[in-house]
Amino acid sequence: MGKKQKDKLGRKAYDKLLEPMEEELVGMARWAAATGARILVLFEGRDTAGKGGAINAIAAKLNPRQVHVIALSAPSERENGQWYFQRYVPHLPARGEIVLFDRSWYNRAGVEKVMGYATEPQVQAFLRDAPVFERMLVEDGILLFKYWLTCDQERQEERLFERLEDPLKRWKLSPVDLAARLKYEDYTKARAQMLKATHTRHAPWTLVDFNDQHRGRLTLIRDLLDRLPDTRVDPAPLEMEPLDHKPLKEKFDVLEPIRPFPEE
Repeated sequence: MGKKQKDKLGRKAYDKLLEPMEEELVGMARWAAATGARILVLFEGRDTAGKGGAINAIAAKLNPRQVHVIALSAPSERENGQWYFQRYVPHLPARGEIVLFDRSWYNRAGVEKVMGYATEPQVQAFLRDAPVFERMLVEDGILLFKYWLTCDQERQEERLFERLEDPLKRWKLSPVDLAARLKYEDYTKARAQMLKATHTRHAPWTLVDFNDQHRGRLTLIRDLLDRLPDTRVDPAPLEMEPLDHKPLKEKFDVLEPIRPFPEE
């Protein structure tokens, strides 16, 4: 067993370290609502790296009316005939919103390039245009953060086999995933090309080690919070007046609740 696996952060320790960050994330959302900030976070990385878990860790305690998780399916025939970035634009954050992209327009520089879904001229056009598109977003005031989650092939293999064997995770596995696992080095080369072209001053990339997913989530969340301005906004004062009667019990006239789930 390698050192990284032996040093894996346990669930109890992870939950303890995450809890104060969850309070900060709630504060971040309150700050965005109060100031009208627009926060956009892109999550990219290898299959099984842990994008979904990281996104869930951020969004779990936040208001789903304010925080939107975007995971687009493969483009339709009509979308394939659009400007490449067009299908992503409707999902950009409005005033006070936080948008978390579970994969983004960088599909073109990753899976589409490696698996042959995009031509080389299309990929080159994307690498040329992405920094321009992102400059437009940033100059309009969007706070843009781009994260790439890394993991060694040994970890990826472990997680793929876990998905294959676990009926609760089997839905995460597709024929594309199984084909992509044989192109680990191709993805490494595609990532290097992508970083060289799109790691800019106005929209830099941040790589996070996700060989240990618990530790990776904490690292990513801490980095995100530290890169935001001071988000301290006190919650609006609320006062709960005491009831002027004893608490009432539910009454049922038309229907009764179904039978409670048995303990044994």
